[in-house]
Amino acid sequence: MKILYKSFSILIVLLFFLYSYGSPGSSDDNKKNAKNIILLIGDGMGVSHIYAAMTANHGHLNIEKCKNIGFIKTYSASDYITDSGAGGTAMSIGKKTYNGAIGVNADSLPEETILEIAEKHGLATGLVVTSSITHATPASFIAHQKWRSMYEEIAEDFLKTDIDVFIGGGREHFIKRSDSVDLVLKLKEKGYTVLFEMDSVIKVESGKLAGLVADMNLPPYRDSTKIRRGDMLPDATQTAINILSKNEKGFFLMVEGSQIDWAGHANITGYIILETLDFDRAVGKALDFAEKDGNTLVIITADHETGGMGINDGDFKEGTVNAGYTTRSHTGVMVPVFAYGPGSEQFRGIYENTDIFYKMMMALGFESKSTAD
Repeated sequence: MKILYKSFSILIVLLFFLYSYGSPGSSDDNKKNAKNIILLIGDGMGVSHIYAAMTANHGHLNIEKCKNIGFIKTYSASDYITDSGAGGTAMSIGKKTYNGAIGVNADSLPEETILEIAEKHGLATGLVVTSSITHATPASFIAHQKWRSMYEEIAEDFLKTDIDVFIGGGREHFIKRSDSVDLVLKLKEKGYTVLFEMDSVIKVESGKLAGLVADMNLPPYRDSTKIRRGDMLPDATQTAINILSKNEKGFFLMVEGSQIDWAGHANITGYIILETLDFDRAVGKALDFAEKDGNTLVIITADHETGGMGINDGDFKEGTVNAGYTTRSHTGVMVPVFAYGPGSEQFRGIYENTDIFYKMMMALGFESKSTAD
């Protein structure tokens, strides 16, 4: 009887321990902070864009590895239909602002971005895009200007930060300026390796890197000319990860599939599919790293939907899609959020686009408040 009593007592203690602290070897992503964040934004990418690309790829995408999925409301402070400036800024500063704003609030006052906050905490930071690096979405994470069209001023703002890696177009905003200032020279003075060709960019393994690989925007993925973009986006994403991951404190990286939006504006289904598939290859690079690393939160979302795309028919076997469109502009529909890694459970549900900022802050252990506070 005493043996039975002792056994029962031990069982109670063990159950209490397991209940209080979790089973040995178990992981709790809700309690574990992320060391790194990779935020991937498919500009203009809605559910239909994703499903069209999935159909064309015979039923699967890398993005399907994400099991935590939500939706964000995209309206801006000034309009029911947002633009990329307000949409990107909402995610970068955690506040709604007016269409055309870059890193400023609705009163045109500068607000610290998640990239700048990450820098202050010692994290390495990076931006990778297929547009000009001074375009609305990347600009909203690093610059503070009243209007997205202030490209030369946005380029100057890069020199006011310690960003480690940025790869995209927009070379002319750094070297062919109305003020005749050579910002490439200033970047070199700050210790950046400045390169103009992707073949050179992908060979860089450490240090500060500015890859200005096009005069303005890069060509579409589908472009058949000899300056075709090819695998620039997944290659640049991998290069940025390789460099940034050398920082022991962690990193923040924003990657944009910029031209999904342009394809939506054009209402060209094949263009949309190729750009979304290209973006998904970059997603694959991020998820492969996160899976091996175990300390990286990957977030995939959009700033808004473009084109009002609907799928009328398709064939997984043939990889064909028959789509229709309601507009050549942006729409006001919610867009999806996919998340993978530590803290990914926090991205479930329906919430404001501004909450992306607060959820990233919480995941990194920087701050716990939200827009609901």
